Amino acid sequence: MKKPLSFGSLLLLTSALIAPPALAQGAEPQTAEPALQAQGENDAESDGGEAVDISAPGASSGGDEIVVTGRFIPNIARITPEVVSVLSSADIARTGEGDIAGALQRVTGLSVVGNGFVYVRGLGDRYSLSLLNGSPLPSPEPLRRVVPLDIFPTNAIASALVQKSYSVNYPGEFGGGVINLTTLAVPKESFFQLGGSIGIDTETTGKLGYTYYGGDTDWLGYDDGTRKVPGFVKEAGAGGTSLTPEQATQLSNASTTLLQRNRDIPPQFKGEFSFGTAKDIANGRIGIIAAAGIDNSWRTRDAIQQATDDVNGGVQRDFRTVLTENRMLVNGLLGLGAEFGEHKIRITNLYIHDTLKQSRLGAGSDANISSLPGVPALIEQNTNWFERQLIDNQAVGEFKFGDFNVSLRGSHANTKRKSPYERQFTYQYSTLVNDYVNSLSGTQSASIAFSDLSETLWAGAADLSYTIQAARPITVSAGYAYNDTDRVSSRYTFRYVGPGAAPLNPVVSQLRPDYLLSDYTILTNGIILQNTSTSQGSAEYDASLRIHAGYGQVEAELMDGLRATVGVRYETALERVTSIGAATGTNLDNDYWLPAATVTWNFAEDMQLRLHGSRTLARPQFRELAPQIYQDFESDRQFIGNPFLVDSKLDNFEARYEWYYARDQQLSIAGFYKKIKNPVEAIATFTSDGRLQTGFSNAPSANLLGGEIELRKYIPLDTLGGDFFATHRIVLIGNYSYTKSKIKAGDELVPDPIQPGGTPRYQQANLLFSDGAPMVGQSDHLVNVQVGLEDTEALSQITMLFSYASERVTNRGPISSGVRLPDIVEKPGIRLDVVARKGVTIGNAEVELKFEARNLTRTKYQEYQQFDANRVDINTYALGRTFSLGASVKF
Repeated sequence: MKKPLSFGSLLLLTSALIAPPALAQGAEPQTAEPALQAQGENDAESDGGEAVDISAPGASSGGDEIVVTGRFIPNIARITPEVVSVLSSADIARTGEGDIAGALQRVTGLSVVGNGFVYVRGLGDRYSLSLLNGSPLPSPEPLRRVVPLDIFPTNAIASALVQKSYSVNYPGEFGGGVINLTTLAVPKESFFQLGGSIGIDTETTGKLGYTYYGGDTDWLGYDDGTRKVPGFVKEAGAGGTSLTPEQATQLSNASTTLLQRNRDIPPQFKGEFSFGTAKDIANGRIGIIAAAGIDNSWRTRDAIQQATDDVNGGVQRDFRTVLTENRMLVNGLLGLGAEFGEHKIRITNLYIHDTLKQSRLGAGSDANISSLPGVPALIEQNTNWFERQLIDNQAVGEFKFGDFNVSLRGSHANTKRKSPYERQFTYQYSTLVNDYVNSLSGTQSASIAFSDLSETLWAGAADLSYTIQAARPITVSAGYAYNDTDRVSSRYTFRYVGPGAAPLNPVVSQLRPDYLLSDYTILTNGIILQNTSTSQGSAEYDASLRIHAGYGQVEAELMDGLRATVGVRYETALERVTSIGAATGTNLDNDYWLPAATVTWNFAEDMQLRLHGSRTLARPQFRELAPQIYQDFESDRQFIGNPFLVDSKLDNFEARYEWYYARDQQLSIAGFYKKIKNPVEAIATFTSDGRLQTGFSNAPSANLLGGEIELRKYIPLDTLGGDFFATHRIVLIGNYSYTKSKIKAGDELVPDPIQPGGTPRYQQANLLFSDGAPMVGQSDHLVNVQVGLEDTEALSQITMLFSYASERVTNRGPISSGVRLPDIVEKPGIRLDVVARKGVTIGNAEVELKFEARNLTRTKYQEYQQFDANRVDINTYALGRTFSLGASVKF
């Protein structure tokens, strides 16, 4: 069996255009072995390595131009300038992760935050760019800029490329880096693979949780019509009118309201299949690949949720909240590919449907509400259904005509996020009846919300390259890209109230939630649904982003062992967010020139040095601009945008030393610096009832300085003697990143994260930000270590994976009585996983057995504020150990 190419072997590839062979000092020209294709899929292999399939922006300059730097430099036909890491399918399999987000956190400088959002070099997800086969994707999650990568199953992905230094063939919104996923394309041979797994979570499986019925098909992640939103709800929501008692009775009640104990939460299960075949035709080859999967998982979080506006850290709101979540992920991929001589065409169709059904029950106290000792003053109940969907269709054509090459890309993508029947109830303990009551008045409440988002993205790009054959050939490239994004979002909220908002009588107020909202109770008591859609923000908004971009780039060998790539990109963009019925909105119309240059010096046979400088940008995202409330199920908090944010500008610099001391082994050391103007930061605020909420503002500027080191080492065991050790080796892969960021804030005016009534309001920066504080989402230290034992001749691996991320800020501290409270900090901590894989042959079938043990350290999630003497746990809960056993069969 050929040795797999792993992510630790840094892949040097050209993202746009690759110059002709650069010779090491005194080295003779060599015929290239095509190993990696940056612009289109290329199934060629490195020496003894695995074929790596990558499709990224840009135009290739020929068939033999991409190189894998897992060998000594003289064996490489092309030396490319950008800082790139690649996870091949073998690398992804070694981690054992079921989704791409989990696998990517093993790459140097990357960390995963929340529900699958990848941070590059400590910068938030808004500074990361995600592409699929070189084309952009809209996000189904309105709280994030990019698609959450944990919705991409590994069986649909051929490779994942991470580029941390900017090149002008990529979009200008490039802060920390770009993550380009390449889907499977033309297979080398026909195959059919079927697999499945079952797993347990020690904090969830077989233990107490809370659930609600919903519909008959909830287990698949699809609603059977139970949550269908009547037309009159949309009309009333858009018109700002209330619903009558008769209309209120037409809403689904008990199936979306009644919370029940489940003392035996089910285990997790997963099933997937993939199929591929190819056929030779006249002057070419065509192929098809199809993949599909379903993943049903459960998670229970028993969380401490506190909040305070006390400058001394005295807890004002103290709740214990239990959340049980059932997540259903369904995915499908259909890929068609064709090769005609030097020309390639790829058509990819991707479908992902991701649903989270959440049941939430909390009990606690509030400083503003009196209570008996030992008796929680309030009980809160929520039932939610968050349904996300992505459909992406794209076509790529790569055409080679000698020294002239053309790459064409087009895509259409649509994402949806539906969250109907977000139900919330608050009961208060009454000493009069010695029971919890809900009179639908004041603190005691029942509400319902209906959220709906749809975003469509059209994108197209053309890239050209031409190689001028001279004593030192020069490659010139140029390209044009167009993106057109439109989003429509609505969130209609209603509160149940009696006539004149008078409290219900004590007998009725003691009813459980489904009886409280029964047809009889509503009609008898004249309960209406009062429209509260605009009480906090806008009920509806439209958003659009139009981008025209062009770039030019030149790559040339200046002298033996020294080459340079210089380019500039021009982007003009119009970003608009219009809140329906509101006077305020966003209209950002900006043009940018974005230069980039990289110099690579191959000063020794097995060593090289690279220097890089560039300018990039980060636009405020729709969810950061739209003054509309969103409920985030991961943080269990609400977010609201700020329409007065402005673009961020970044200056990026990097130096990197690389030593390829043996085949497929390396040591790399890098230092980087970023200067950011007007970075967007998440800021905690208080709602009228004392709850924490997240808003946004621009800080004046920030600096980010860091370094990273990566080591990859194989230790053969054949010297120990015996048949077993003859084919086995120890795999050591480790990386460490240090990053230090500092916000600079004085008396400059910045947009206030709270915009009451849409009236523009500004604050002095040093009232919102602490000068010298780290940026949101940035960990000073990131460590990933893999220690494994593997067979080089057969599928047999056991890998221990260790990871550590230091504390990072999730929200700037809220303002209370003119005083800025401490920042809200997350402590990811240490995590230890073990993955074992074993391949066996049964008849004509190849069977892979896999065992996973995750979070063996049982590291808990901690999000808190640290005052001088007190700690306030914003959201802290235990994370269980997870164990799974799976098998797949390939024919």
